[in-house]
Amino acid sequence: MRTAMTQAPVGDDVWGEDPTVARLQERAADLLGKSTALFVPSGTMANQIALLSHCDRADEVFVGDGSHTVFYESGAGPAWAGVSFTVVGRDGLFTAEQLVETIRPPDQHFPRPRLVAIENTHNRSGGRVFPQHDVDAIAEAAHARALSVHLDGARIWNASVATGCPPATLCEPVDSVCACFSKGLGAPVGSVLAGDPDFIARAHRYRKMLGGGMRQAGILAGACLHALDHHVERLADDHDNARVLAEALSSVDGLSCEPARVETNIVRFEVTSMSARDFVALAAEQGVKLAAIDRRRVRAVTHLDVSAADIREAALRLSRVI
Repeated sequence: MRTAMTQAPVGDDVWGEDPTVARLQERAADLLGKSTALFVPSGTMANQIALLSHCDRADEVFVGDGSHTVFYESGAGPAWAGVSFTVVGRDGLFTAEQLVETIRPPDQHFPRPRLVAIENTHNRSGGRVFPQHDVDAIAEAAHARALSVHLDGARIWNASVATGCPPATLCEPVDSVCACFSKGLGAPVGSVLAGDPDFIARAHRYRKMLGGGMRQAGILAGACLHALDHHVERLADDHDNARVLAEALSSVDGLSCEPARVETNIVRFEVTSMSARDFVALAAEQGVKLAAIDRRRVRAVTHLDVSAADIREAALRLSRVI
C-alpha cells in the first residue's frame, strides 16, 4: 500500500486535477451503483456533508438507535446542518413499519421530516448487517413520503462480504451512500460519498466549506485503490476471527458474550464482574486493546493486522484479566 501511495500520479484535487482521485471516485461510484462520487477525508465528514446536502436547517432526520451520525460525531448534525434527530427502533435496526409510525403528520409545530439515515453494518449494535429487505421497504416508504434516504455504509464492504451481496445491490434503494476505506480495508485516510450528479455538486461545495478540499490527494487515493484491489475479499478472515473470539469469550466467567450475534468483524460483550472501563484498562496492561462503549459493555474489532493466532492469544489474556 505504501508503494502504491508513492507511485500514484497526482495533481491538485481542489481544481479536480488529481488523476488518482478521479480514478478512485469513478471506481467507487461504480462499485456502489451510483453515477458520481466524491473523495473526502473521513466518514464523519461524509455523513455531515450528506446531512447538509439533503436537509435545510430545522429539518428532521430519522436514525436507528445508537447511530454513528448521532452518537460518535460530536454533535455535528445539529451544529452544522441544524437538523434534529428522531430515533426509530432499537439496537440499531428498524423496519419500514416502525419508521411510518414515527413520522408525525404535517403540522407547523413539528420539524419538517426530510431524511432517513441507515447504518450498515451497524457499529454500536456489534457490526450487525441491516437486513436488505428492510432497507428496500424503508426506502420505498420514505420515498413515498418525499423523504430522502442516506446510507452510512462505513462498513458496507463488511456487509457485502458477510451476505455475498454486491455493494451496488445493497446501496440500490438509497439516494446517497458513504463508504470508508480506513476501517476494515486498512487505508490510512479516506471515505467516499456517492449519489447522483446534483447531490454530489452540492456535496462538493460543502466539502470545501468544511475544509475537506485537499491538494495532491492522490497519495491517499492510491492507498484506497490498493485496498479495494487487495483487502475486500479478506474481510471474511476478520469475520471468522471475530466469531472465534466471541466463542472463546462466551466461556469466560465474568463475561457475557453471544457468539450468535456476531455477524461481521465486531464483538460486543458485557463485563459482569467489574466496570467496562476497569476491564479495558486491565486488558491494555495485558496488551489487548478494547473500547468501553458504556458502563458494562465492551467492543472488540478484528482487522487485517490481527491474525488467527493473535485472536487465540487475546482470548487467553482476557481470561487472565477476569
